[in-house]
Order: sequence, then structure tokens, then C-alpha cells
Amino acid sequence: MSTAASKTSHPKGLWVLFGTEMWERFNFYGMRTLLTLFIVHALMISEEQSSIIYGGFLGLCYLTPMLGGFISDRFLGNRNCILIGGLLMATGQFLLFTSASTFGTNLDLAKTLLYVALGVLIFGNGFFKPNISSMVTNLYPKEEKNKLDTAFTIFYMGINVGAFLGQYFCPLLGDVVDANGTRDVFAFKWGFFAAGVAMLIGTLTFYLLKDKYVVTPEGRALGGLPKNNIASDYEEGESQKAIFSSKSLMLAVIGFLGLAVIFHLFVGQNYVYSLIYASGITLAGLILTDSSLSKIEMDRILVIYVVSFFVIFFWAAFEQAGSSLTFIANNQTDRDFFGWNMPPSMVQIFNGIFVVMLAIPFSMLWDKLRAAGKEPISPVKQALGLAIIALAYFIIANNVKDLGNAGLLGIKWLILLYLLQTIGELCLSPIGLSLVGKLAPKRFTSLLYGVFFLSNASGYALAGTLGSILPATGDKFKTAGDMGIDLQAVLDKTVTPTAEQLQLLADKNIMDHYPVFVGYQITNLYEFFMVFVILCGLASVILFSLTPKLKKMMHGVN
Repeated sequence: MSTAASKTSHPKGLWVLFGTEMWERFNFYGMRTLLTLFIVHALMISEEQSSIIYGGFLGLCYLTPMLGGFISDRFLGNRNCILIGGLLMATGQFLLFTSASTFGTNLDLAKTLLYVALGVLIFGNGFFKPNISSMVTNLYPKEEKNKLDTAFTIFYMGINVGAFLGQYFCPLLGDVVDANGTRDVFAFKWGFFAAGVAMLIGTLTFYLLKDKYVVTPEGRALGGLPKNNIASDYEEGESQKAIFSSKSLMLAVIGFLGLAVIFHLFVGQNYVYSLIYASGITLAGLILTDSSLSKIEMDRILVIYVVSFFVIFFWAAFEQAGSSLTFIANNQTDRDFFGWNMPPSMVQIFNGIFVVMLAIPFSMLWDKLRAAGKEPISPVKQALGLAIIALAYFIIANNVKDLGNAGLLGIKWLILLYLLQTIGELCLSPIGLSLVGKLAPKRFTSLLYGVFFLSNASGYALAGTLGSILPATGDKFKTAGDMGIDLQAVLDKTVTPTAEQLQLLADKNIMDHYPVFVGYQITNLYEFFMVFVILCGLASVILFSLTPKLKKMMHGVN
């Protein structure tokens, strides 16, 4: 049977990439379920600081695809970059395993290993992420690009099969809590070890099957060295090489440094977040200075940029899963799930379950609407995704409104949140990946995926900032009370704690002040969740209002 994509089927190479990405996502999401809990409970770092670390890590994970995309497009090609990235990520997980094996005897070494491990994972993801997405795009001949929304929805199911497996097995092995509620902090290492093994399996899968199945419709290997590309790989009349002047490169460097200083000194962002935001804007600007760009190419790239900006707000809300939502699940949620007290790190698993359940129905929906000539353009789908996640947070906000300091949130409300988030995600994330593949000039495909992932990076950085404004939750009030401290009175500033009490609060990672966001004090969970309702709701309305203009700029691409 031919490996080419026929009019009724997808190429076999899609399933190879599906499997490779599945194991990579097992590795990433499995580690993500444990990371903040490991940082807080084993390394004794505060929840506020762990949210900043978490957001910075995720942000940098989606900043480095810019570098990986550039190296792939210019030098190494997709295949080599995927293999390099896979091996680096496996190494990073085994370094986390080592950190989780040493904190009991050498806490300083364990913290150092944590940062080294996260750094290795960041660069590994940078090589892997843009290149596997680019290869999905390149599996399809020019006349079948309209199948990309469906292809990426199927591919996205692979992502979430892996996420589901990782979010089940890694907490099962690494987040061990006994009947008395005591966490075995020495078990974290086994969750990280499982994630590393999964990444090795994914890398080996790609290495063994790429030559047979990851090929063009004519049977020629995809993703090889860029110097081996041929004219038929490009659209008619399309330039095969980007052309940047020395002046534009110099201005990009100056612009990057200037923006980084502005974000750090005037916007108040830390060094990592300043790097993420400045890099995204600079790279986007640099691509537009390519003198070989045609008017149509320029318009289509601008559409990618506009959509990427609004995607930031979606991921800022979505990625609360690994920080604030995990802390809420841990501190103020009744996790009784049909008689089983679910570990807090495992509550995230419902997102993966729902994607696996809904990905195929969504791909069938897009196919049916396309056949009937009623398929909405990609930006409309993404505006809908933003509206749905705003609705999800509005529902959860109203269900925590009357909890106070002692009430427990029913786990069913977190499950509903993840269901709605998943529906929004399927309207936004795979559609965004597909949109880049349909609009990007080939010479910029991997690099523009890097730009698109920079919107994820910015969203994750914003997620870390927003996660750090989570107010004190249930168990913290009880813990403070057990130490003889009225935490509510401390927060309301009706009681001034002694130096000894402040030290006790610090030792238990309990905050002694209300967090502030854009000048507004966040005093309870309702106000915290409404921040996401407002941000995502406004983003949805504005993006939807821009869709008529964006449709014209897409020049016939849907």
C-alpha cells in the first residue's frame, strides 16, 4: 500500500509521528504533574516561588523552539533535530530522578540538579517541538493542505493519549500519599524515571520507522538536510531562502536588548520572562524584514502573528493546571472519586481523557462542515476556544465563591473545568498548528512554528505570574491555626504577627499577605478565577471582531 495521502486517508507517516509525539507527551505531562509538588514538598520552596519557576520553565520550553526551528530550517533538518531533542529530554528526566534521589542527604545539590535538569529539558523541547509539527505539515502534498485541520486534530489526540498515560502512571508511581494524608516525598523520583523511559521509547520509535513511513507522496524521505531540498518542495514562485540584510539583523539585536530592558525595568518582569517576551517580538519583527517576502506571504505571516497574540491568554488560563489548580486540588478540594481519594497531581488526567474521547469527533465535525461548505475559518474556531475557557473559569469562580477558608470544592467542578478547557483546546491548539502549516512559506515553516510556540511561551510565563497571585487556600488556614496563628486576621492586617510567627509561616510556605495583580488585591479564590474570565473573554471578543479582516489577509486559505 502506498504511503502517500489519498483523498480518503492519511499517510502512514502521520501515525509514526503520532506515536513519537505520544511518548514525548507522556514524558512532558507526566513530569508536569509532579514538578510543583516536588519543588514545594521535597525541595522546600514556597508555592509562590514554585509557580514562578514553573511558569519560567514552561515559557522557556516554548522559547527554544525558535532556536530549534532556525537550526532545522538552515542546517540540520527536522529528522536530526527530533532525535537530538528526544535524547536531551530523556537526559533531563533522569537528572530530575537524580535530584529526587539526593534531596534527603544534600538539599543544595538537589536544587542545583533541578535547575540543570530543567535547562536540559528546555533545550530538548526546543529541538523537538517545532520540527515534529513541521513534519506533519510536510506529509501532505499542496493539493491536500485542506486536510491539515483534521490531520492535526488526529495528531493532537496522540499528544493527549500520551498526556493521559503520563498523568496516570507518573503520579501513581511518584505522588504516593498514605491513608493518613502523609506524602512519601522520596517516591517522586520514580515518576521522573518513568517519564525518562517514555522519552527513550518515543525517540527509538521515530528512529526505527522514519525511513520507511515518514516520506513524501513520491516516497522521498522527509525532513532531511535543508541543502537536499528540491524545487518541487516549494510553492510556484516561492523563494527558497530567506534574505536578511546586515542592517535588519543588527536592528533585531538592538531591539531585543531594548525590549528586554523595558520588560525587566519598567514592566517588572524577571529576567526569564523578560527574555521570553523580548525574543518573541524581536523574532516576529525580524522575519518581516526578509526582502524576498511577497505581499501574500507578508499578509499570511501577519495573520499567524495576530492569532499567536490572542493564544497567549488561552495558555495563561489553561496552564494553571500544573500550578494553582494543583495547589487547590491539594489544599481545598474533596478528591473523593467514587470512593477513591485521588492524588492531587492526578486530577489533571481528565484533560487527557477528554481529548482522547473528543479528538476524533472534532475531526469528523470539521470534515463534515468542510464538505458542506460551512467550516468556519481558523481564527473563528480559536475565538470560540477562548470563549469556552472563559466560561469554564466563570463556572468554577461561582462554585468557590462561598467556600470560605474551610469549605471543600467538589472534584466534579474541577472535572467540568477540564472538560470545558478540553473543548476550548480542541478549537484552538490543533487548529493553530494547522494554520501555521497552511500559511507559512516553506523556508520559514519550522521557524514560524517556533514563533507560534513563542505565544505558548508567553502564555506560560503569564500563567506563572498569574499562578503566583493565588491567595491562601483551605489547608493553610488550618495549618496556621494549629500553630496558634489566625491567618485570616494576619491577611486582613487586624493582627500583626510576631517575628517568630512570621518565621513559622515562612517555614510552612504559608503567605502572610494578599497578592496584588495590576494594582488590585486578590483576597479570595473567586477574585482569582475571575481574572481569567475577564482576560480570556475580552481576547475572544476582540479576535472574533477581527476575523473578517483576517479572512481577507489569508488569501483563500481557510
